Amino acid sequence: MRNKTRNSPGTLLKTWLLLHAQSFIYSLGQYYRNLVTSLLTTAVIGISLALPGGFYLFLENVHQITAGWDGSVQITVFLKPDIDDAVATEFVDRLLENTDIEEVKLIKRDQALAEYKELSGFSEIIDILDENPLPAIIIIKPKLMALPDGGDRRIIEFLVGQAEVEIAQYDQQWVKRLYGIIEIIQRCVILFSIFIGFGVLLIVGNTIRMAIYNHRNEIEISKLFGATNYFICRPFLYTGFWYGLSGGITSWALLTLTLQLLKQPVNKLAELYASEFSISGLSGPETMIMLLCGIFLGVFGSWISVQRHLKTIELD
Repeated sequence: MRNKTRNSPGTLLKTWLLLHAQSFIYSLGQYYRNLVTSLLTTAVIGISLALPGGFYLFLENVHQITAGWDGSVQITVFLKPDIDDAVATEFVDRLLENTDIEEVKLIKRDQALAEYKELSGFSEIIDILDENPLPAIIIIKPKLMALPDGGDRRIIEFLVGQAEVEIAQYDQQWVKRLYGIIEIIQRCVILFSIFIGFGVLLIVGNTIRMAIYNHRNEIEISKLFGATNYFICRPFLYTGFWYGLSGGITSWALLTLTLQLLKQPVNKLAELYASEFSISGLSGPETMIMLLCGIFLGVFGSWISVQRHLKTIELD
């Protein structure tokens, strides 16, 4: 009965939690015991994570600015004068089947004439005409994601080959170039973030390597008394956890401080352009993702370093 009670699931769980709590507190004590080294490592990790985070915020704010430009990216199609509304409607249905087109709006001949009369001020002269001289007009909105891949060019090529089309106007090349530049920056940010991630792994790994070297004798004695590799790894993994968490908090603080310094001049610039734009920072979920990324890199970097150097100790 004693053995059953001693090895019961509840007892094993309490022992497991106690060991993790000890390693958790011990690793925090080691962090503060080597405070200068820990703060330097934390600062390097924080700056490293803040760089891709800053680029991400830059792109998010650019998307916020360009969100209102979607309507300006459009192709105006003038159909031939002899095309009636029924044929124009069928042509619109064919356009909607194009995967590069997001939205199509048909302005029928009578509607176009009514709008022209209202805006031009020549309603009396237009009423004298025997027939409507204006053609039907189609407004095509391309998919923004397809612009960098030449989606608008494919639409124009398609329209030129259609018998119903008289003229297709598209003069929004600057918007296309802008979205192409944004896509390039996005890919650069992804690559840059990957390189930064490897850099953080190396930083944490080197710090843990020094910690293992300083505790080499303790590790060898523990292994002589039957300590498992998992038991030896646990404090170092928690040390990586503290490095990653503190680095993530530091990066968040740096980004928040930077945004606060930029907020006032950006608002003044927006007022000059009669815009309501306001620079936005990290949301709650985005902040959590940044902290989790820091923790993951810290723990993973520690795990790689510990596994590598434990094998070296075993070989010695």
